Order: sequence, then C-alpha cells, then structure tokens
Amino acid sequence: MKFKKHIFICTNDRGEESARKSCGSCGGMDLRKELVKMINDNGLKGKVRANKSGCLDVCEHGPAIVIYPEGHWYLGVEKKDLKRIFDTSILSNKPALELIADDSQLKNN
Repeated sequence: MKFKKHIFICTNDRGEESARKSCGSCGGMDLRKELVKMINDNGLKGKVRANKSGCLDVCEHGPAIVIYPEGHWYLGVEKKDLKRIFDTSILSNKPALELIADDSQLKNN
C-alpha cells in the first residue's frame, strides 16, 4: 500500500452564481494547504496524502473532509479544527468525536 491514509478535502467550487454552497469557496483549499503542512511537519510525507477532492455531496455542510481507510467524515471544518482532527484521526487513528459528522448529515437527500 502506497499511503497509509488519504485525506480528501472537498475543493469543489460551483461559482459565485450558484444557489448551492460549495466547499471550495468556503475554505477547502486553505484547509488542504494546512493539512499538507501538518503532514510534512510530522514526517508523514509519503505515508499520508492530502488530496483535493471534487464534490463529496455534502457541500451544504462544508467544507468537508473525509479520511480513509477509517471513513471519518468531518463537515463544516474550520482551520481551528484541523489540529484536533489531525492529532486524533491521523496520529491516533480515532475519530475526533466532537467534530465527526453524524449520520443525519451524511444521508443522501
């Protein structure tokens, strides 16, 4: 296995004229840059990958991040949440329970 973990950060941008929210326009790119820095600072380059993602179909709750292989979903992520998410989900392999998405947020509409 090339990477032990993949972090997918939605960077979808529907454009300013869209009636729907999009993760790219509400901070997704900045979150990815910060996560790449955390990966590098923790010596995890080549083990953990922070990928830009297209729409994860939860933009109304965005910005959205999902971490695999565990399948931890985080919605409405703010920069202040990243250290907690990284320390818990990446370094400790556990969900940051106070930030993790609940089932009702992930249901298909």
